[in-house]
Amino acid sequence: MTGSLTFVLGGARSGKSRHGEALIAEHPAPWHYIATAEALDAEMGARIAAHRARRDARWITAEAPRDVAGALGAIPDGAPVLVDCLTLWLSNLLLAEADLEAETGRLVEILAAPRGPWVAIANEVGLGIVPENALARRFRDAAGVLNQRLAARADRVILTVAGIPIRAR
Repeated sequence: MTGSLTFVLGGARSGKSRHGEALIAEHPAPWHYIATAEALDAEMGARIAAHRARRDARWITAEAPRDVAGALGAIPDGAPVLVDCLTLWLSNLLLAEADLEAETGRLVEILAAPRGPWVAIANEVGLGIVPENALARRFRDAAGVLNQRLAARADRVILTVAGIPIRAR
């Protein structure tokens, strides 16, 4: 089965996750949600809870903080999938000192051949100032490369700004 990949980017609190959820909801349920966030503190726990509260029983959630490619491989053919968020996934890998190049390649390979309507969410982190420390610069650079690689393979690319989706392709 052939599918499609929609890549939704935006800044923090830009509406990208909500827009991705709406795109998936255009397809018949059940919908699959691959979550990458980890509740390492109370504030992140509250953010995760707010995202969960938006999803009803039609959503099937898989927690995949570091193995999004594996989680996608387990999804049935034809199923609508939302991956939220690749920027957090990348951060998780960086902090775990994983091989970013290998893991990014593995993810891009599976996302480039979607087996249903798939939507991937990521932050656009390259619009600000140059970070002051090496770890933050490495993260920003890795996120930019990941975003470019996915955008090149996506069927649609959407940038969200202030809750407004702007279709780039």
